[in-house]
Amino acid sequence: MTSRLGWGKRLRVGKHDRRNSMKMKRRKSQVKKKARLKRQKVERKAAATPGAAKKAAPKKSAKAAAAAPSAPPSAPAEAPVPATTPTGTVPS
Repeated sequence: MTSRLGWGKRLRVGKHDRRNSMKMKRRKSQVKKKARLKRQKVERKAAATPGAAKKAAPKKSAKAAAAAPSAPPSAPAEAPVPATTPTGTVPS
């Protein structure tokens, strides 16, 4: 006997399957594991080939490092201003 889906109904497939029985949890985790292993295998294969290795980010040249100031110049040292109350008087 076959059942037909009504309007607006979707099949519960893959990550859209909300069933939480142990059987479905095992099945979904197995699918995730297989996908993860496949992805890692492809990444390892790409890293092993000599021309496909990712290049490191280019380092700044000495000229660019000298042109960019590392820290802004500090303000001239001034005498500390004494704390005042809201009325403007110096507390004793």
